[in-house]
Amino acid sequence: MTFLLKATRTVKRLSKGAMLLSALSISIASHAATPHPDAFVHPGLLQTEQDFLRIREKLANHNQPWLAGWQKLIANRHASLAWNPSPVAVVYRGADGQHPENYARLFNDAAAAYALALRWQLSGDPAYADKAVAMLNQWSSTLTSIAGTSDRFLASGLYGYQLANAAELLRGYSKWKAADFHQFQSMMLTVFYPMNHDFLVHHNNAPVDHYWANWDLANMNAMLAIGVLTDRRDIYDEAVNYFKHGAGNGAIEHVVWKLYGNGLGQVQESGRDQAHTMLDIALLGSFCQMAWSQGDDLFGYQNNRVLQGAEYVAKYNLGNDVPFTTFINSAFKQTVISPDHRGDIRPIWELLYNHYVVLKGLSAPNVKAFAHKVEVEGGGGDYGPNSGGYDQLGYGTLLYSLGEYGLSKNELVP
Repeated sequence: MTFLLKATRTVKRLSKGAMLLSALSISIASHAATPHPDAFVHPGLLQTEQDFLRIREKLANHNQPWLAGWQKLIANRHASLAWNPSPVAVVYRGADGQHPENYARLFNDAAAAYALALRWQLSGDPAYADKAVAMLNQWSSTLTSIAGTSDRFLASGLYGYQLANAAELLRGYSKWKAADFHQFQSMMLTVFYPMNHDFLVHHNNAPVDHYWANWDLANMNAMLAIGVLTDRRDIYDEAVNYFKHGAGNGAIEHVVWKLYGNGLGQVQESGRDQAHTMLDIALLGSFCQMAWSQGDDLFGYQNNRVLQGAEYVAKYNLGNDVPFTTFINSAFKQTVISPDHRGDIRPIWELLYNHYVVLKGLSAPNVKAFAHKVEVEGGGGDYGPNSGGYDQLGYGTLLYSLGEYGLSKNELVP
């Protein structure tokens, strides 16, 4: 508790200037960026500087639920200065019979780099930035490739977008040497992006609809994040175009493939299991949030199609019935919705709730109910030790809350 109070006082001291601004103006402005068409907003992935202005002010005033979200962050062991990174030259995901899997090293360190970067952004304490920068430098000077079975493409996607988000938060830190930052950018462009691109184009030499939606979505997230991090508009546009028009299951019309006309949209993996279906929703949310930071509203694309998928998944996983249409493609036939992992908890709902309900004033009763259920959202390591607990960066209560539950965009709490 003493440490928390000290950290909160630090936030309060650092945000006196921000307190002169209206929280309403900050909240709306942070979600209405209109960047130059050829220039990226920085930081401009899951969070922007205006997001941090809002959050710092809330913490300085000890407002809930932001303070509870901050407590959740600093209680996570990955957010500690005592965290010890463990970079390797080759990350293996998938048991190939020759090399032991070691990808847990990467997803743990990605979670730690992001958490530490957040602590620096919100407290101003350079010790956390120093720790995160050192960690990213160690990885960029060590990692040469990602290998294993086809699961290697999950690693290139999931940990690619997570590392890019951590680096994007730190890019303005004065003590991150330009040469080291460029080295990190180079790693993202030479190790991760080629795999992201290759998977979306060739799908590991399988039929284009063979792999579940989360494989595409993971690599789309990494591609978009790398585009912003490296100021490569062509890479960013490649990801956005795939979301809209891609051939694989990550394209929005394929991942939310069946609309029922009542605000519900069946998701491609609903007949597989609910853990992977929720991962689809998590990755749709992060993809749209990163694009939103750059002024692109993919949340609203095709009449809020992402929301229709999220409402479907939330409703079923809250224990309610939903319609189901038999899903058939070249690899699978699913005749019933899967109850496996029904009701799993992942820190993915605050982002969607606050965007659609609080900011835009739309109805999303099931997403809202699930956000209530999960609050306060944690991050990597708070939802089990396996990779599924690290598939999303989390901390949504702290990072995405815009106002009290149930308020419209015109009633945000200052």
